[in-house]
Amino acid sequence: MALPPLVEPVAALSDAERSRTARHTRLAGFGDVAQRRLAAARIAVVGAGGLGSPVVLALAAAGVGELVVIDHDSVEHSNLQRQLLHRLDDLGSPKVDSAVRAAAGLSPETVVRPVRERLTPDNATRLLAGAHLVLDGTDTFDTREAVASACETLGVPLVWGTVQGWDAQVTVFWNEPPLGVAPVSLGDLYPPGSVGDVPTCSDVGVLGVLCLQIGSLMATEAIKLVTGVGEPLLGRVLVVDGLRARQHEVPLRASRMPVSAPPPAAAARVPHVDPDALEGALILDVRELDEVATGMIPGSRHVPLGAVLADPTALLGADRVVVVCQAGVRARRAAQALRDVGIDAAVLTGGIEAWAGATRVTA
Repeated sequence: MALPPLVEPVAALSDAERSRTARHTRLAGFGDVAQRRLAAARIAVVGAGGLGSPVVLALAAAGVGELVVIDHDSVEHSNLQRQLLHRLDDLGSPKVDSAVRAAAGLSPETVVRPVRERLTPDNATRLLAGAHLVLDGTDTFDTREAVASACETLGVPLVWGTVQGWDAQVTVFWNEPPLGVAPVSLGDLYPPGSVGDVPTCSDVGVLGVLCLQIGSLMATEAIKLVTGVGEPLLGRVLVVDGLRARQHEVPLRASRMPVSAPPPAAAARVPHVDPDALEGALILDVRELDEVATGMIPGSRHVPLGAVLADPTALLGADRVVVVCQAGVRARRAAQALRDVGIDAAVLTGGIEAWAGATRVTA
């Protein structure tokens, strides 16, 4: 089933961008609005290697507004067989630098924010905060678990792909999808402790061109989620046998609901308010520190999402709370946690972006 789009569209594209992406706007069911949603999207790509390379190239070419590319590694000679972001001249240089160069050559209006840092369980939530969705192209399962855990904390969808030897998988995880859609997480596909020692590409090899195929599929899933066009792979795993040119789907369902998760009926109770209905409320900004540094609603209080979820009772005593994040996904999770402990909490529709837009209109 199709899902609601993740982002509100920008007001308009530049003449140059409208011309560059003209073939998108001619797609049935896509059009100008979907392209403007891509321009408004902030997407995090973890790993600038075999999968991250085609993902970055495809999403930049598609017209995504901002790409956050996270990779701590440098380019090695053996990478060039499958990691098409990089060139011989890039050997020894940070992989994220290749992402900046390549994206600029395809889409001058796409902003690439390189993050040369190893993603760990301790920093994953911080590095991924603010993204509308995340694509995981990493090559160790420990890192994949850290990425998935952070996405669950942030409540954002995760496009997940893996390639090993001749075989590959692609799917979408989302523990807080829209109401009426079943949540699915990495633990439903690979229960904790079930994986064991996973061989690396250096152990068993990898077909380079298969990385391009899977990276392209991952980028397609990201585009569908951002724009609300098409049916994403949420609840389905696409299994690819490159050696025999076969593909098939495996249904994926949640093995259990998390103990802390509210029932769907409770999630439906979270109300939304418009920017003109903030008077008299405690405005709670749950974005991360680097995000609020760019600006906050006057008089609002900053408590990152992780801190709210850890102790929602810290806000007991507030008569009325309106929760705000960048676009609304994290705010819904925080508001639900507050309502679960008896606090009258609502979400600012459209997040800080909607407030900023309303301020510009009335200024």
